[in-house]
Amino acid sequence: MSDFYQTLGVAKDAGQDEIKKAYRKLARQYHPDKNPGDAAAEEKFKEANQAYETLSDPDKRTQYDELLRLGAFGPGGFRPGQGGSGQGFDPRIFQQWQQQQAQGGGQQFDMGDLGDILSGLFGGGGGGGGGGAGAGPFAGARPRRRAKQRGADMQVGVTISFDDALRGVQVRVPVEKQAACGTCHGSGAAPGTTPKVCPECDGRGVTALNQGPFALSQPCPRCGGAGTIVETPCPTCGGSGTVSQTKRYAVKVPAGAKDGTKIRIKGRGEPGLNGGPAGDLYVVVHVRGNDLFKRRGDDFLVEVPVTFAEAALGASVKVPTPAGGSVSLKVPAGSEDGRTLRVRGKGAPKIKDGGKGDLLARLHIVVPGKLDKEQRKLVEELGRLQPDPRESLFKGS
Repeated sequence: MSDFYQTLGVAKDAGQDEIKKAYRKLARQYHPDKNPGDAAAEEKFKEANQAYETLSDPDKRTQYDELLRLGAFGPGGFRPGQGGSGQGFDPRIFQQWQQQQAQGGGQQFDMGDLGDILSGLFGGGGGGGGGGAGAGPFAGARPRRRAKQRGADMQVGVTISFDDALRGVQVRVPVEKQAACGTCHGSGAAPGTTPKVCPECDGRGVTALNQGPFALSQPCPRCGGAGTIVETPCPTCGGSGTVSQTKRYAVKVPAGAKDGTKIRIKGRGEPGLNGGPAGDLYVVVHVRGNDLFKRRGDDFLVEVPVTFAEAALGASVKVPTPAGGSVSLKVPAGSEDGRTLRVRGKGAPKIKDGGKGDLLARLHIVVPGKLDKEQRKLVEELGRLQPDPRESLFKGS
């Protein structure tokens, strides 16, 4: 038995959306109706169906991951007893079964938690696709009905301006998703025809998978577990029953939203499977930058140029605010270059408590690049009156 993650070409930590996309791609590529007489393609289709049936079910995926961790699967198929002991897996149980077989066994015995894991993982094991019961400890077990599955979550992005992020705005977000085909109304069959009972599984949706001494059930490779097949596919959807459709949702972006803010819209994700609930839609907000203001959490940073005289003597200067207009900023006497002053309540609106952040004004002392004769004379006089700022560097040397 191959690794289901490798079969679908996804990582072991892949999300449900990624798993579903990988499965759909393989199913379209290797479907028997598109590859008549191609045994290799049919085998690929079977493997993809089995992998998706397990990894798309959270409970089955957890059980499968546990068996992988225990080393229960390998190049030769299912290998009980090689993974060491662990929760839900006791290799001594399988050794007991081997001993019974060697003594003329064939009798059934309690597989314990391992049996529960495997029967749950592969749909309860048992009956073959042609009606005959399989051999081994799981023979005769009835396949479980396919459980309802919640639809996958979706994520889209929307870009808004700096000003809209401050004030809040309502935008319409286009979302491309799958919807029932309008031509066949979701059946996948061409108008005037209907899906037929699958001849390979007789409508049960599962067939037997022989793994040495075990007979486990797997989704039917012909119908993918649906129990029916479409002989004449719908010309619009190609037999899938769904078409890609763009829907637009009104999304309210709250005042104070910053770049990367996520807004959840419940039930607007991918539709559920087997009658399960739909997933959620997450809208990721991207905010265009501003040349003047740089965001720091709920605060904004602005660079404020001041003259040498204003920094030395102190002054009151006008500073712009993100929301528009200006505010008076008191520059203390003796301020150094890079000093940051705080203007409270002039930052971004806080989404959680309705308050506001602050405006951080970082002083930048502007040194004139060129002085006229009078300015030069005044600066030279000031230089003679000021103490040497480097004198402390040479004390004690």
